[in-house]
Amino acid sequence: MSRDSVVTGSFVIADYVVFALMLLLSAAVGVYYAWTDRDQGTSGDFLMGGRRLTAVPVSLSLTASFMSAITVLSNPAEVYRYGASIGFYGLSYIMTMAVTSEVFLPVFYRLAVTSTYEYLELRFNRATRLLGTGLFIVQTILYTGIVIYAPALALNHVTGMHLWGAVISTGVVCTFYCTMGGLKAVVWTDVFQLGVMVAGFLAVIIRCVVLQGGVFNIISDSEHGGRLNLWDFDTNPLRRHTFWTITIGGTFVWVSIYGINQAQVQRYISCKSITHARVSLYLNLLGLLSILLCSVFAGMCLYSVYKSCDPWSAGLVSATDQLMPYLVMDILGDYPGLPGLFVAAAYSGSLSTVSSSINALAAVTVEDLIKPYTNMSEKQLARTSKGLSLVYGALCIGMAGLASLMGEVLQAAVSIFGIIGGPLLGLFTLGILCPFANSKGALSGVVAGLVISLWVGIGAQIYPPTPDLTRPLPLTTEGCNFTSTGSLNWNSTALLMQPNSTTAPAHTLDSRPALADNWYSLSYMYFSPIGTIVAISVGLIVSLFTGGWGLKVESRLTLMKEDTTLYHLIRCIKDRLMRRTGRLDLTTDCDKKNGNTNPAFCDVELDRTKSSTPS
Repeated sequence: MSRDSVVTGSFVIADYVVFALMLLLSAAVGVYYAWTDRDQGTSGDFLMGGRRLTAVPVSLSLTASFMSAITVLSNPAEVYRYGASIGFYGLSYIMTMAVTSEVFLPVFYRLAVTSTYEYLELRFNRATRLLGTGLFIVQTILYTGIVIYAPALALNHVTGMHLWGAVISTGVVCTFYCTMGGLKAVVWTDVFQLGVMVAGFLAVIIRCVVLQGGVFNIISDSEHGGRLNLWDFDTNPLRRHTFWTITIGGTFVWVSIYGINQAQVQRYISCKSITHARVSLYLNLLGLLSILLCSVFAGMCLYSVYKSCDPWSAGLVSATDQLMPYLVMDILGDYPGLPGLFVAAAYSGSLSTVSSSINALAAVTVEDLIKPYTNMSEKQLARTSKGLSLVYGALCIGMAGLASLMGEVLQAAVSIFGIIGGPLLGLFTLGILCPFANSKGALSGVVAGLVISLWVGIGAQIYPPTPDLTRPLPLTTEGCNFTSTGSLNWNSTALLMQPNSTTAPAHTLDSRPALADNWYSLSYMYFSPIGTIVAISVGLIVSLFTGGWGLKVESRLTLMKEDTTLYHLIRCIKDRLMRRTGRLDLTTDCDKKNGNTNPAFCDVELDRTKSSTPS
């Protein structure tokens, strides 16, 4: 280490105040929207914000929803251990927004669905809808457990915050404002929490830049340490991270999130026009790229500070996810309140993701599992939605314990989205892009995709890839100069956690089955493409053999040429070239400028001529 003594992790009152303030402000947003919307008692108002949201808050909410504590804690640790190649996620973000905007958004927006799985019943049958809903619920609860537990575990070890106290306080506050304020509260707390996340990153980055003597010194240290390994174009699918695994695999993962995941779709179809919805996606892209840049550079700062004394190898932390909190306590410990700001940033990531998940879970349960089978009034459905938010909040807190069994947090999170999200993406793609796909093909495809992705995913968990495929970068403790033994986690357990032991050694090379060195060693980034491709391929083949050619599908359920931006661009160019003239149509002109009004929102105007009193 660059300092003469080992830091001791401890929060002061100012840190707890900053953290508590973040929780209180988040809860206050829920109270505010519960009060302002007290007269709007429908489930649509609670779950969809009345479908009158605008582009800017929705775009920030979209960014915050899946930029969780995993981004704040695990992305920098990923750069520290494996290099900055995850920066190529930026390319996958760009492709994701284009595909979502042009393929999935037009169909969902036109149908004005509350649950994306309503589409599956309209396009295929009820069994397909129920299967899709069930898979989404399982996926979301598992992922949310990781999001709640991971930061609490990391911060408990380094800052001394009580583990389950942090888990429960986060979960309770999140459940409270979701239950009180609905989607509007979720969206606006996401906006606030995104600001806290950025502030936390900037506090660490600015302090590191000052300590290390400038940005260029940090970049130089990262280059000499092999962390700027961006130009790795190896096509081997067994390599953990390369240009191809991150851009191709990442695109499939993120399209399964933005294109079909209820938490994201629910936001942009709540916009008051399709133009606002599209703008929200592209504005959100700027947010995603900003957070990615911050997290990658924070990882480079982490390496620059500890390039000659790795706290993990030295046994000062017991897991890589604890490296960022350790750095914060090390370099910001003398500035009361700043460690609390970073912890608030990590938990803001958790809150934004958990709240999105709880709201989405309540929406699909009401729309897919309750509404079709009951005759509840709108007020009853609204109360049920609030009750479900409470139940799912408690369930997600309970599921947090499973996260400790899932290994590296970033890899576990992406794997969950790949294994379950991949087949679901294939199912929706079949419906939207393949008019001759029928219900038999759809069900066969999603089941086949799920079986294959579960096979490779579980196999990879039992028989992890060997170091020659994951390629962890070298770390050293040669520069350590400890003059105190009062370290954070100086114990035999921590000392056993050496870097190259991460490749889970429960199985020696002799005991590994033949599939372990090829099929199970496939990059976890490819779990999603495999599930998607298998689901589409099997679905098409089964559909063709079960009479799919003769199927007639309503045009509104598939992508039409009029849905694409390219079609309207070509049409606009043609109109200009032909210099058409005609009568001014105010409604058409308004649509061109502002987009069509959300089809699920009724805009009623008073006709004074009809309502005037006869003389």
